[in-house]
Amino acid sequence: MVVDIDVKFINMYELIRCLTDALDLVDPRLSDHHRRVAYLAHEIARELGTAKNDQRDLVLAALLHDVGAFSLEERLEMLDEEPPALGGHALRGAAMLDGFRGLRQAANIIRYHHLDWKYGAGREHEGKSVPFASHILHLADRVAVKIRDKANILDDYRSIRDSILSESSAKFAPETVDAFAAVSGREYIWLDLAYRPVENLAPDLLQFDAMELDMDSLISLASVFSNIIDFRSPFTANHSAGVAKTAERLAELVGFSDNECKMMQIAGYLHDLGKLAVPKNVLEKPSRLDAEEFNIIKGHTFYTYRMLQTIKGFETINMWASFHHERLDGNGYPFHLGDSELPLGSRIMAVADIFTAITEDRPYRKGMDLDRATAALDSMVEKRAVCPYVVSVLKDNIGEVNEIRRYAQRLAAMEYNYLTGSGMNNAFFN
Repeated sequence: MVVDIDVKFINMYELIRCLTDALDLVDPRLSDHHRRVAYLAHEIARELGTAKNDQRDLVLAALLHDVGAFSLEERLEMLDEEPPALGGHALRGAAMLDGFRGLRQAANIIRYHHLDWKYGAGREHEGKSVPFASHILHLADRVAVKIRDKANILDDYRSIRDSILSESSAKFAPETVDAFAAVSGREYIWLDLAYRPVENLAPDLLQFDAMELDMDSLISLASVFSNIIDFRSPFTANHSAGVAKTAERLAELVGFSDNECKMMQIAGYLHDLGKLAVPKNVLEKPSRLDAEEFNIIKGHTFYTYRMLQTIKGFETINMWASFHHERLDGNGYPFHLGDSELPLGSRIMAVADIFTAITEDRPYRKGMDLDRATAALDSMVEKRAVCPYVVSVLKDNIGEVNEIRRYAQRLAAMEYNYLTGSGMNNAFFN
């Protein structure tokens, strides 16, 4: 019997912080970057007397400012040298986030966050007004990349401050530089940047608890997050979209309530969140993984679980999302849960993930046809890897479910091609 589980509202800041943590898993050199930028941007904005709502949008933009950098190489390059012109990751990030109503102001800030002030010319770009918050974010980002993790920050901060002051008016807006100069004289600011989990400061200061998402808004935001997860590689570019819609339809077919079906879709969009911690060369390896590489892959559901665990009200969604590589016989990973410990939602997710993975096309191979996919799933049932009931429901409706999967993945592929191909142009400045 399916029991209706009611999840009504989720704190938006907690979900975004979770994604920020996931982005920082990509490489230890990126650890805390987004949170440091968010903290410093907030302190500068507060010094300038920026309105609370505008501070909130700036912090959200800071936490998400590099989501459009799909490759590790691109992100690491930005630590050493700022992009020479607007474009690339700033445009892609703004384009992805602009699709979610609650992040449109943040998206516009991100769009221009590498724009130089140029003695006032940076107030506009190609006839469009540039948010002043973009210039605050620009300065905060460039300060954060100068912080050396192994150094005592109080030995370094004067040289960092002086380098920023030297570029007032040319690179940075003078007002932002003056505000930074004021806050930079307070040692606690630098100690916070270096040592404290700065993401915990913002909710108290900005009352993020008022930013609650209903289920439909949460689906929309989870879809945006799935693109950030999947668009790192053409190998995975539309995977989560297929899993989410497949899992949602299977949940409907087994009798889940409308609310639970929405939760299942969200879980599908987020089930591979932990893959942000997997190196791209492992994700894109077309041949069989060796033991070391497979051990890296085994960690991704663990990271998904631990990161989603930080979101209040996500307990059920987390189980459904994170247990998709567990098996009924207890030989899955990483928790080795068995038949009696796996809820029906997790079983659905496992089947949805497998069905999507074996039927979708990858750059190095064509997906299985439905006969071969059915045979593969039957073999997994015999080995007590997946739930026979869920597989039987899928088989009884396989044509319909497959069309739903294909349609969802076509839409995701179109968006990926647009963001990474010739479709990305100055239209995103509009």
